[in-house]
Amino acid sequence: MSSTPETPDRPTNLVNPDGGTPDSGLARLNLTGISKSFGAVRAIRNADMLVKAGTVHALVGENGAGKSTLIKIVSGAESSDTGTIEFEGAPVDISTTVEAMGLGIATVYQEPQLFAELSVSENIFTGREIVKGGRIDWAEQNRQVVELLELLGLPAKYATVPVGSLSIAEQQQVSIAKALAGKAKILILDEPSAILTDVEIEVLFSVVRRLTSSGVAVIYISHRLDELFRIAQEVTVMRDGNTIGTYPIEDLTVRQIAELMVGGILNDERGERIIPDGPAKLELNALSRRGKFEDVNVSVRAGEIVGLYGLVGSGVSEIAATIYGMDYATSGEIKLDGRSIAPKSPRAAQKLGIALLPANRKVEGMFSFQSIAFNISAGHLRLLSYFGTWMNRRKETEVAKSMISRLAVKTPSEKQFIGAMSGGNAQKVVLARQLVERPEVLVLAEPTQGVDVGAKEEIHRLITELAENGTAVLVVTSDLPEALRISDRLLVVRGGTTTVEFGPEATQVDVLAAAAGAVDEAGQAL
Repeated sequence: MSSTPETPDRPTNLVNPDGGTPDSGLARLNLTGISKSFGAVRAIRNADMLVKAGTVHALVGENGAGKSTLIKIVSGAESSDTGTIEFEGAPVDISTTVEAMGLGIATVYQEPQLFAELSVSENIFTGREIVKGGRIDWAEQNRQVVELLELLGLPAKYATVPVGSLSIAEQQQVSIAKALAGKAKILILDEPSAILTDVEIEVLFSVVRRLTSSGVAVIYISHRLDELFRIAQEVTVMRDGNTIGTYPIEDLTVRQIAELMVGGILNDERGERIIPDGPAKLELNALSRRGKFEDVNVSVRAGEIVGLYGLVGSGVSEIAATIYGMDYATSGEIKLDGRSIAPKSPRAAQKLGIALLPANRKVEGMFSFQSIAFNISAGHLRLLSYFGTWMNRRKETEVAKSMISRLAVKTPSEKQFIGAMSGGNAQKVVLARQLVERPEVLVLAEPTQGVDVGAKEEIHRLITELAENGTAVLVVTSDLPEALRISDRLLVVRGGTTTVEFGPEATQVDVLAAAAGAVDEAGQAL
């Protein structure tokens, strides 16, 4: 990087470097000197952030940098220990979420928090129903919901349909409508694009632009740094509980933001790897699952990292589930060390030496209300128990502490609930469970989805380390830069089948073209 913005010890607002207060008519929210501790852990040290009306203000930082705590303070879920909050130029004390909503501060989380069985109208007005003559005024509620849906570009008929019948992107828009029904002046979007397709992200951006044009201030939290340049005007960077600074987005590059987040220079160069010769450890031969994927051919040698890349809906996730026994093949075969296998369950796959890091860690990989130690030891009763019956707590603790150290998990104790951890650290804990008994084959589905650049670097390092120790690694991902960086070979899945294979010299253009079907016989983009 030719030049990096200054990162002084004391956070600096580079939008207003002289330290003066911008026109109060533009300032919707102003945080100054915010600090917060949880016991001996200092989550936020001295945070400043000024958010203007009618703008998108990005908030970025590694997992554990303090973003979530800062947002919880703004939304009333937590109270700060020190510092001041000004809303539209006047000091305020936001002690509860009700007080935040009363000011017009609304939060939309990554995963829509809605009732699937209830209609869109019922979801939007839950807890604040319009009552007339002692009864809910359904007609008025539906009228207001139709207005909101029109603002967001959704059909009016959605007002009365069950939320569960909508797509994830549409459910997210319903969450935004719910926030707007409360007369939101500040809308906080927490990782809104993490579970959306590219087309759905464009819809989201269109909605955000409509909102800011009407004066709503949007605080946008995302690990996808490249998308910030398409939607945000300013970005505040956090690191180790401090706000490093606030910058006009046009003054930065993706690399500069990433380096501000981690506090150092990032190296994008892929280290040279020598792949051992030998037969395939894992083979998929003409593997098919009716209606999901067909004629999939993949081979992975011990010590090799093979990427399986496909756009959303290509079938890559279903392939990973079949290898691990979560689903079944209707034809073709899976071979392990040349021997045909057909795992009927995850337990059967585990006994064969196959491990899977699932894409949906919250649903398929985590016991949210259990400790880190429990989450690491789950599934390893035979190894960590007396006679396969009673858990050996001392051994469980030893293994948990060892894995926490090995994977650089940030936590005060192995007893902490995993549900209280940042996304990147929770992902490392889920990965740690797969490594307790070193697998012969490790299938990683979206291994760094929703984690920051620092955690991503650590997970990539660990994947390489596992391969160098002889594990055959299959990385199933829709993150193209990740697929290119981590893979020794990269196979593209399109329309449910493997198509083109690339080596480490592949470009993003060629791989994307292959995923879209626009390549010649040599695999070059047309």
